[in-house]
Amino acid sequence: MCHTDDHAHEHDAFHHHPHDLSDPVDADTTAALDLTIGDGELSPAQLSRRGLFRSAGVIGGATALGMAGVTPAMASGDDERSGSSGGSVRTWLAGDHHIHTQHSSDAMYRVIDQVQHGAAYGLDWMVITDHGGATHARIGVELVNPDIRAARELLPDTLVFQGLEWNIPSAEHGTVFVAPGRNEVAVLKQFETDYDGSVNGTSPSSPANEAQALAGITWLGRQVDRRRVDDALFLANHPARQGIDSPHEIRAWRDADPRIAIGFEGAPGHQAAGLPAGVGAGSARGFYAGGPNANSFPGYPLESYRTWGGFDWMTSTVGGLWDSLLAEGKPWSISANSDSHTNWGDTSRRPDGSTAEQFNRDGRYNAPVYSGGVNLTAGDYWPGLYSRTHVGASKRDYLAVMRGLRDGRVWVDHGRLVKELDVTVRIRGDRGSAVPLGSTLRARRGTRVELVVRITAQDVPNWSQFVPTLNRVDLIRGAVDPGHADDQRDTFVAPDTTVVQQWDTSGRTGSYEIVHDLGRVEDPFYVRLRGTDGNRSQPGFLGAAIDPEGPALDVVGNADPWIDLWFYTNPIWVAPTR
Repeated sequence: MCHTDDHAHEHDAFHHHPHDLSDPVDADTTAALDLTIGDGELSPAQLSRRGLFRSAGVIGGATALGMAGVTPAMASGDDERSGSSGGSVRTWLAGDHHIHTQHSSDAMYRVIDQVQHGAAYGLDWMVITDHGGATHARIGVELVNPDIRAARELLPDTLVFQGLEWNIPSAEHGTVFVAPGRNEVAVLKQFETDYDGSVNGTSPSSPANEAQALAGITWLGRQVDRRRVDDALFLANHPARQGIDSPHEIRAWRDADPRIAIGFEGAPGHQAAGLPAGVGAGSARGFYAGGPNANSFPGYPLESYRTWGGFDWMTSTVGGLWDSLLAEGKPWSISANSDSHTNWGDTSRRPDGSTAEQFNRDGRYNAPVYSGGVNLTAGDYWPGLYSRTHVGASKRDYLAVMRGLRDGRVWVDHGRLVKELDVTVRIRGDRGSAVPLGSTLRARRGTRVELVVRITAQDVPNWSQFVPTLNRVDLIRGAVDPGHADDQRDTFVAPDTTVVQQWDTSGRTGSYEIVHDLGRVEDPFYVRLRGTDGNRSQPGFLGAAIDPEGPALDVVGNADPWIDLWFYTNPIWVAPTR
């Protein structure tokens, strides 16, 4: 199935037409209402406004071509084939957007502890995300900021963002973070005070509380528009753990402001929790060991409350909820994070006197101390030790990382399964037409297109002291139908998405390339990849015809994460032009 033959083909460039923004409000509204302007030619603010007009019934729905793979890079006017600084990938930066410190009531480490370990384990960027709540809103946001700024100075090669873990009204948790700047504390504090479900008692599932979540997302967008902060992002954390993130809520978050709400954790943290008793906690990977509750979405099956190969059911199910979002032609990214609170194998503990009362008074626990023993019952790993989110960026800085996340230049892995990975789609044989993860390749109808996968096999031990082996790579392909969820906002299936190709990569070493013919472009579609060490597989949740060898359902109490390694990539869309 692999080939490397190149054939040049004629193709149409995707042209952008910038608009006069001298009067931002009027110009944005005018552009959003002008249906002769394609969605792909709008700025993020204009695209968001058009979405609001559509949801309100002011203007009609999108056409399949207009909405197929409208990536943020397109929306902001970057020609992804031109190598412009906004849309290009010049470096891959590994990171983690879900990390707790002594400023969380259920955690213990200092900021420098987490950042120093993350840097040692190879991370380039990290987000400190202490839990939202009354104490954190009152004092924690200010308290942690000097520690974050100190870590930036002590480890200048590591990008350290300040964020928080949002108690999403009517839903689960989420990461919210902003670009560093003079207003980072003020914006985060106001956001938490006004929109955190724990602070405001809006956590139970209800339409009113769902609306509060949307208000929080749009408020973040306004802070960027008003230039209080240079950028802000939101990603949902452990989305299937309690079943309370319903499909319509996820869609509504995304549509409220697609510049801000960009994705969810494809794989949760707490991966060490699956280690069997005697070696570990004897619980479940991600602490996904529960079941439905009063706030859960009733349509989710019991299997959704477990991880599959360490990944959330929404991501691991081919043709499942993630694919149902991608099939609408709109970006939605995945990530993989540590959710580090207390780490397996550590030799520290909270000091004596660190009580709930002390935390609520001081806004943080005192610094951890040596314990005299090894903690083998904790469920977390240090940032970077096991889970990594790789972001394609134009350069190594804060805004470039945020831009890469927003543009979907993302792939994730566990246990350092591969050393390097690069995925593009191009007009067959035309290297100059290649677009990266998160992008849309627009090609004349009938043009042949191909997938190019470049892999560098791992050749150094991971942090469990063995060299992992990538034994299989799977290609997943889905049709794009932008209207497939218009009347079914709670759908969580994409029936036209399947595994279409599997490559045996066992024994491959060094760097190698897979080039796969995707056929002639007739209708819009997307492709994404996953890879595995091949140790644990079973037919996918929706059946062997859709996914013959997917990740296996993790067993509560016996799910060693090191013998079940996977990588997943974000999609690339392909859309025909006339």
